[in-house]
Amino acid sequence: MATSRRSHAKNKACVILGGFSVLSLKFNSDTNSEHQLYVKEHKIRAEAKSHRPFDRTLFVLNIAPYCSEDVVKELFSQFGSVESVELGDNPGSFYQSGPKLSRLFKPAEKQGFKVGYIVFHSPSSITAAKSHPYSVPLVVCSTQRTVKTGVQKWIQQYKDSFVQPETLENVVDNFMKNFDTMKEKEEERLKQEAEQQKEDEEGWVKVTRGQKGNKARPHSEAANQKALQKEMGKKKRKELVNFYSWQHKNTQKEHIAELRKKFEEDKQRIALLRAQRKFRPY
Repeated sequence: MATSRRSHAKNKACVILGGFSVLSLKFNSDTNSEHQLYVKEHKIRAEAKSHRPFDRTLFVLNIAPYCSEDVVKELFSQFGSVESVELGDNPGSFYQSGPKLSRLFKPAEKQGFKVGYIVFHSPSSITAAKSHPYSVPLVVCSTQRTVKTGVQKWIQQYKDSFVQPETLENVVDNFMKNFDTMKEKEEERLKQEAEQQKEDEEGWVKVTRGQKGNKARPHSEAANQKALQKEMGKKKRKELVNFYSWQHKNTQKEHIAELRKKFEEDKQRIALLRAQRKFRPY
């Protein structure tokens, strides 16, 4: 991104085309090379009522790969209290449209420069970040905040990829507990509905009030259709049972005939072996 022709003065903010303010960034105080961050107040009309409010959200470009969400939060905390930090590969919504993945099983993250959305608690923090002097770089790694890079970072990521058995067991137990509770509530609800639709010996149905205080109408068109389908199902099952009974009898007859045939063959084989047997005492 090209800078404007107007050079910025010392201890003054550097503003370029597009309304972006440039912040210099150093990995540590001993390095001479600097990295540039481009920040701008986030103003997207479509997200006016989302988790990125107009007057408290800062849009950041060119975030280095070694800067995690925690590192970015600490870096920008000097401008004011930070509410949340989002990092992504491209601008836009970072929320998944599909089913939410477990926090224990995350896909591999892409390694590269990222964009971010930083939400502050106070609107004045946006002004403080944009007016930060370019000649005063932000320091990522210090004695209070250690940031791992290179092989050390890979080793740490490899260790963090393993899930402790105790943690996984607790997550599974909590999931099954919630599932059992939901299952019990569903069974209780079905039981109550069955009691409402239950007929007594004389064919009367007890009419009760529903959840919103309206009287239930068990003899509605849907209830009559359901009862008709139930009777038709009983009739079909009865015909199917009779058909299988006839088929089962034929199968038994064939099985008995096969056993008799094998029995006669075994008798003939035993008689033949007895005839061939010879007495040899020596």
